[in-house]
Amino acid sequence: MLSLFRDGPEYIQRTKTPFSPTKVTLAEVRAVVPKVLYQKHTLTGLAYVARDVLCAFALYNFGWFIDPLARSLVEDYGWSLLFGVASKWSIWVLYWYWQGIILAGWWCLAHEAGHGTLSQYNWVNHIVGYSLHTFLLVPYYAWRSTHHAHHKATMSVERDENYVPRTRRYYSLPLEFTATPGDYREIFEETPIYTLFRMLLMQAVGWQYYLCSNVMGSPMYPPGTNHFQPSSPLFKPHERNGIIASNIGLVIMSFILYIWTKEVGIVNFIKFYFVPYLLANHWVVMLTYLHHSDPTIAHYRSKEWNFLRGAISTVDRPLLGWVGRFFLHNVSHDHIAHHLFSSIPFYNQPYVTEAIKKVLKDDYNYDSTNTFRALYRTFTQCCFIEDDGDVVFYKNREGNAARVLAVEAEGKTVEIGGDRGYYSL
Repeated sequence: MLSLFRDGPEYIQRTKTPFSPTKVTLAEVRAVVPKVLYQKHTLTGLAYVARDVLCAFALYNFGWFIDPLARSLVEDYGWSLLFGVASKWSIWVLYWYWQGIILAGWWCLAHEAGHGTLSQYNWVNHIVGYSLHTFLLVPYYAWRSTHHAHHKATMSVERDENYVPRTRRYYSLPLEFTATPGDYREIFEETPIYTLFRMLLMQAVGWQYYLCSNVMGSPMYPPGTNHFQPSSPLFKPHERNGIIASNIGLVIMSFILYIWTKEVGIVNFIKFYFVPYLLANHWVVMLTYLHHSDPTIAHYRSKEWNFLRGAISTVDRPLLGWVGRFFLHNVSHDHIAHHLFSSIPFYNQPYVTEAIKKVLKDDYNYDSTNTFRALYRTFTQCCFIEDDGDVVFYKNREGNAARVLAVEAEGKTVEIGGDRGYYSL
């Protein structure tokens, strides 16, 4: 039980290990991945989709028996009213938990479709991805566009699209050598209950807020940037018809939900759709946030960024154990492999992970920390980065980084912001 509140040994080891950017080449990584793993099988991809849709449909139908069952326990079997009510809401909590995970799996399958990995036929990928994301009120083509841009510039301070760190200057903090502990407290100090409130708010509506305002997206875009406006600077002109198609899908889905709610009532809308929808979004925010925000993982500026360095600057996590593998389709277990080879189907990514471990060795990042502990750690310790430096780490509320750059003896050195660590070129 205490392990739930402790950092995993892999994370602790990274904090004790000065960081050097990888010396492995992309060619070396590609060489260890068998070509057969690139093959896409439409029937296999559609079988996963059918399985998840059937799971959600079966659980939805089960939901209609929850209230009658609870009434029967009281009226027909003589159970106390209190026990009947407790039983009813306990079963509803289980329903929400599992349906939220299953619907998060729909989101993951649509994400795979956006990468073209469910089928070798693009039209199959787009129909499936559009349908699943639209059911979850996600603008499929809009998010697919910015997600592809994220893959092209992962962990680049200047060019990444998601969870881009804010800098010392952004928070109007004094220079590092003149800042006092009080300066950091003034900006970042808050009560534990307020921290919890902000975490819950992020988990509940962070995904919608990001789509509507590009919060935690790249600061290079102007205020008002969002995923719904066809002329948004997020998109290229040739993508605008797709943005319109996404919006049309959202309008149609909203209308369907409106008609269905009139039929079943607002209470059933909340119980059957809205609560699982919020929980699905919670899992999406949690897994994406933790993929790319960690105190021990570097961000790069343009001089030192390249595709390989960015792609391996994420963390594989055993999110939800076997449940995450089964319903979330390896999205967290094999995220490094996904960033290196996003065209490989998710059901082959475990084999990719095992292959790349052999060549990446210590450059492979894994963290067995309980995911909720990791969420709290990242939320409270990943506060800002320095304005200067080619390789930078998040700093915490005291202005300290959890990891430093290795000092190497040879050649030219490059300074990283704040920590005065160096490495050779």
